[in-house]
Amino acid sequence: MTVSDSDVAIIGMVCRFPGADSADRFWDVLREGRETLTRYTDEQLLAAGVPAARLADPRYVKAGQTIPDVELFDSELFQITHDEAEILDPQHRIFLECALEALERAGYDPDRTEDRIGVYAGVGMNTYLLHNLGERYRAASSIDHYRLMLANDKDFLATRVSYKLNLRGPSINVNTACSTSLVAVHTACLSLLSGECDVALVGAVHLGHPGQGYQYQEGMIFSPDGHCRAFDAQARGTVIGSGAGVVVLKRLKEAIADGDWIHAVVKGSAVNNDGSNKTGYTAPSIAGQAEVIADAQEVAGVEPDSIGYVEAHGTGTALGDPIEVAALTEAFRQGTDRTGFCALGSVKTNIGHLDTAAGMAGLIKTALMLEHATLVPSLHFEAPNPEIDFAASPFFVNTESTDWPAGNGPRRAGVSSFGIGGTNAHVVLEEPPARPSAPHGRGHELLLLSARSEAGLRQAATALARHLKQRSDLDLGAVAQTLGLGRRDHTHRLALVARSTRDAAMALAVGDEERLREGVVGHTPSAPVLVLTGAGADEEDGAELYDAVPAYRAAVDACAAALGHTGESVALLGGGSRRAGFVHEYALASALTAWGVEPAALAGTGTGLAVAAALCGALSLAQALALADGAAPGEVAAPRLPVLSPHTGRWMTEDESRLPGSWTAAGDLSGLDALLAGTGRHPLRTAPEEDEPAGLAHLLALAAEQWVLGVELDPAAVHAGGEIRRVPLPTHPFERRRHWVEPGAHTTDRPDQHADRLIARFDPEDQQQNVELVTDYLVEEIGRVLGGRHLAALDTNLFDLGLDSLVLIEVVAKLGEELDFAVQATAFVEFPTIRAFVDNLAELMGLAPGPEAGANPSGGRTSRRAQRAAARQDGTA
Repeated sequence: MTVSDSDVAIIGMVCRFPGADSADRFWDVLREGRETLTRYTDEQLLAAGVPAARLADPRYVKAGQTIPDVELFDSELFQITHDEAEILDPQHRIFLECALEALERAGYDPDRTEDRIGVYAGVGMNTYLLHNLGERYRAASSIDHYRLMLANDKDFLATRVSYKLNLRGPSINVNTACSTSLVAVHTACLSLLSGECDVALVGAVHLGHPGQGYQYQEGMIFSPDGHCRAFDAQARGTVIGSGAGVVVLKRLKEAIADGDWIHAVVKGSAVNNDGSNKTGYTAPSIAGQAEVIADAQEVAGVEPDSIGYVEAHGTGTALGDPIEVAALTEAFRQGTDRTGFCALGSVKTNIGHLDTAAGMAGLIKTALMLEHATLVPSLHFEAPNPEIDFAASPFFVNTESTDWPAGNGPRRAGVSSFGIGGTNAHVVLEEPPARPSAPHGRGHELLLLSARSEAGLRQAATALARHLKQRSDLDLGAVAQTLGLGRRDHTHRLALVARSTRDAAMALAVGDEERLREGVVGHTPSAPVLVLTGAGADEEDGAELYDAVPAYRAAVDACAAALGHTGESVALLGGGSRRAGFVHEYALASALTAWGVEPAALAGTGTGLAVAAALCGALSLAQALALADGAAPGEVAAPRLPVLSPHTGRWMTEDESRLPGSWTAAGDLSGLDALLAGTGRHPLRTAPEEDEPAGLAHLLALAAEQWVLGVELDPAAVHAGGEIRRVPLPTHPFERRRHWVEPGAHTTDRPDQHADRLIARFDPEDQQQNVELVTDYLVEEIGRVLGGRHLAALDTNLFDLGLDSLVLIEVVAKLGEELDFAVQATAFVEFPTIRAFVDNLAELMGLAPGPEAGANPSGGRTSRRAQRAAARQDGTA
């Protein structure tokens, strides 16, 4: 296939559609020709708030296209407090999760790429604000009004994603009704091609009122029975559904060069508006639709008869379907007279009309068809609408799953989306370029998995095991690179060194404790102390490391240069000599350091002490090599790292480190573990166990052990030297909980408000008690905002808990009312912990008590509630 500078690749796809919470499951729905309509019982509808009188109306359709668990959200992952999460539009919550999932699916961690990532997104009407938060909005303070606006206005969808995911490209909201998704794609492609961004997150979300049906009205868009029969003689409308879809776009040439997994290619797109040349504002226009389709084909540089499928807007209305086919025919007739060669379909027959996300559903469907080279059925088509002359058109409605035959060129498709109000969009897609065969990989690879809890880690391991079992053809190196480069590191970690994809799947599935390394990273990760003994490697292991690890190879080459060695550098590793042991261990330590394993100190004995001298800069590499061969060292520089003396069992002082004899002293390292106990450091022994190989698997295992202890590996360095390749893998498991305000649940008298003002409980004779009252009040208020998950600890930076300045300003305002004292609104910015804030306020109010026995670091007893908060943070309560 020919690659054009204007081609854009789709490198990641994520969806939450009716009946499908992933692109893979969506493909199953499409391939199997399933409709995902949900039928509701009267009991369910009554529970959802539908009046009984409406249920008795025969026009009320007790069905919907819905997605489950819209009230659940992983707020902690995005550092959003419970108080903020429950007022945040569920559409924004779902889109935020989908955006992160799409980047992970594409294999990109925003913090590990220099690419500018843009966001182009749209959202539907906010029914949550109308139905669930209306009373709260009417009773809100000015600050609460502002917070509700930030949490619910369409304007903040894209920028919230950019803020929470640290994306620095353009962040633009797009809203053109039903065509929102494809207009967003068009806008993002223009931004990519102009260089405004390097990667684009594009998508839309729409949620209807959950669990409710709708009222059928003759002549409107809604179907009388919940079925969408696009292009059929019995077509009478569609059903509006809920869903979200996000794709990741990148310039095709760069996607190919960067080893991205390409699902499909955007060849071109166009957008226009009908203007007023139609029967009404909401009516479609043949001229407008035909023009945008022809424009997109011209931009793409393709002929109409090279297009084998069109994903239609296809709402299944008696008026709209004939207009759409007429417009398609008019556009195609500008380049071909052929008939009946192009398949036609509508995803709305499967999952309904997703409003702002409708075009995204059509785009993802068509990209999947191109990727799988399969045409899937458009449902409920039996006889054509009599107003459509398919026989004289280029089109036929495809009604079964079938192979998509290859023609003279690549498979191509068009996707249409037309918005109420007249904004039309059309995109031309092409099948992905052939994937190059995987290069000959390394003998072993390091797989890294992490989550925020033990349960989440188990879920991630199970999902990956299942995926690798199903896709044993995946290249293990690409799997390792995707996990390393495309995922955030969380606190609960699991690492595995595997020989093949099948081997990895088996070890993960059975939970092989001998091979799986696990750990939980604390707030202050333990730091490694390299333990060096001069252990060497046999020729085969050394040659494997030399070939597979550039940093190891560079260190061996540096030793060869220091020795003036003229033969092959790898020959230095053979023979079992002290010098060979030095070269191997020096190269091994250099590789670990290049991978991000920065030692906090060194401990060496024998030849290992010479390696330590080279690593810490006490001796030049040439001097250290000579020392390993028995020569006395000359001038010694001050080491850059602490070094343990094997002779004294203590860390060398600076004076000791400058003595040549300190680097030849005999002794052992038997007291090292006791020395490091409780210091936040741990030994990293570079030598393998007896009879274990010292090759690549050993080096990867050392890195794995350090990563699960909290060392931040550099995945790019770990995988340096080979082609980077990414593959779609299961993403980080969300740990959702309920954040939902029931309609009418808000009252002006909140249960957590004090019956009397705080100032009324002050004792002028006991200022210490008064300070405790203020502290308790803040712990309770901030704990409520955090959702009662934990009490706020006194010395924790509140902004690190996900609290934003608006929330704290509101807390301060309420505190000021309670105290009848003007508390500075921004005081938490300067004093971001509860203890610091209270200490400052006490001083301003003249409440500061004198120090006494059992006082806290700021002077003054710690209240019972504050003690519980501190204990909860330390895990003792």
